[in-house]
Amino acid sequence: MSKKIGSFILVAIVAVLVVTGYRYISYRTTNAVSDAAFIKSDSLSILSFQVGGKVEKLFVEQNQKVQKGQLIAQIDPSDIELTKKELQHKQKALTQKIAALKTRKKRLQTSLELKTQIAKTSIEQIQEQKKATAYEVESMQAKLAKLQNDQKRFEKMYKQNLISKSDLENIQTQVKSLQKTLLALKEKLPLLQTRQTKATLALKLAKAQLVEVKELQKQIDANLQELESLKSLVEKADRQLSYTKLYAPFSGVIAKKFFDAPKVLKAGTPVVALVDDSKLYCEVLLSEKKLKGVRVGNDVTVSVDALNGKKIDAKVESIAPTSASTFSLVPRDIASGEFTKLDQRFAVRIRLEDTKGLRAGMGASVAIERK
Repeated sequence: MSKKIGSFILVAIVAVLVVTGYRYISYRTTNAVSDAAFIKSDSLSILSFQVGGKVEKLFVEQNQKVQKGQLIAQIDPSDIELTKKELQHKQKALTQKIAALKTRKKRLQTSLELKTQIAKTSIEQIQEQKKATAYEVESMQAKLAKLQNDQKRFEKMYKQNLISKSDLENIQTQVKSLQKTLLALKEKLPLLQTRQTKATLALKLAKAQLVEVKELQKQIDANLQELESLKSLVEKADRQLSYTKLYAPFSGVIAKKFFDAPKVLKAGTPVVALVDDSKLYCEVLLSEKKLKGVRVGNDVTVSVDALNGKKIDAKVESIAPTSASTFSLVPRDIASGEFTKLDQRFAVRIRLEDTKGLRAGMGASVAIERK
């Protein structure tokens, strides 16, 4: 009897082992199973300042939930504000200087234009006067020559007692008067020439002073360029001021706080790590030997160790086109001809149907249904 019971127990154990082995083999055949899986988040960010300075205060604590746009930390902006004020003072002073140069240029240009016009008008008038005077001199010379001939004739006639002395004296007076007038006209010509020379020099001086106008314009252009540079620096200071406040780029949980305020730090130094626990997914590094039958859309069962093996329904969302080692910083050297074949792994992204209780970084096991 005892032998029968022992045989029965042995047969039962063998049967259980066979069934268990069959189920195990069947499960591994119909599913790609791996323990190299982890819970990850699409929104995991290390937040840092784009400028350096003294962090006055951190407004959040580790594990605290924050909303998008919430103030995380702030750098003392006093140094940047002081720099901005200095730049603005320079900008204002330079603007006033440019305005003064423009006014000076406008006045000088107006004055030179007026002087040029006056000089040109004077030259034209003097030239006309010279022509008129020369014509008048020529006319008087002809008249004087006629009177002088008449005077000679009158003198002969007077000697012959053909005319009275008063008639002779009258023509003599006309000759002397005309000679004086002619002399005055001839003396006028050099004076007109002198005036023309002065007007010509004034015109040349006005044209020469146009160089000063061009120099003023060069100064204005140089100052305008400097003003644009100052505007850029002020805009840069404004951007830096905006960088002194660190805001949450999305809603989530403060996963880590790297230091306590106050503290002086450089630009790019990590401040906090922010994770969005509502955008979790599972990633598994699946052996190339297990990829057979694994397709996007296949059903997946995810077991999370931290939740006592809680099973979560999921689906394959994507499969990496290259192995995890493809972009290794230190590629394998096979130039010598020696090669050891290694099992390559591919990252498979799995979309979770339920993320309650999950945290980024948790380990998991997956079973991907093969089709």
